Amino acid sequence: MRIVVMGPSGSGKSTVGRSLAERIGARFIDADDLHPLTNVEKMAAGIPLDDADRMPWLAVVGAALGDADHIVIACSALRRTYRDAIRAEAPDAFFAELSVGRAALEARVRSRGDHFMPASLVESQLQTWEPLEADERGISVDESADVETATSIISAAAGARIA
Repeated sequence: MRIVVMGPSGSGKSTVGRSLAERIGARFIDADDLHPLTNVEKMAAGIPLDDADRMPWLAVVGAALGDADHIVIACSALRRTYRDAIRAEAPDAFFAELSVGRAALEARVRSRGDHFMPASLVESQLQTWEPLEADERGISVDESADVETATSIISAAAGARIA
């Protein structure tokens, strides 16, 4: 079972991902922790990442996903090509997209004091975002779902079993 909880910054990926991993007894990784320092510094300076920045990072994310049998990773995975890069390393990955509106994303990112991503980059993430397509293995969860509900929906849709 390999699950990627995805969405723009502030969508709740880490919170829902941790909850899901705990529920199914899986390892949890926040893909933010896999960014090279240059990416973190760039984002902290308010500069959006481009594909040249993201693709090596996504290969690391995919490798981490592919190296484990029971894992949940929180990763933005905003574009189809980014998800394809992850699937290149972990073809059976299941994507759980957290769909949250702009106002909520901006408010959440502004309220975080312990993260390198400034609220000014939410717009660039929304411009980059390509929702899951019908042929992609995954599910979209609306922002109206609280953490417990989102965790249940994703677990059921992924067919996740407790390890």
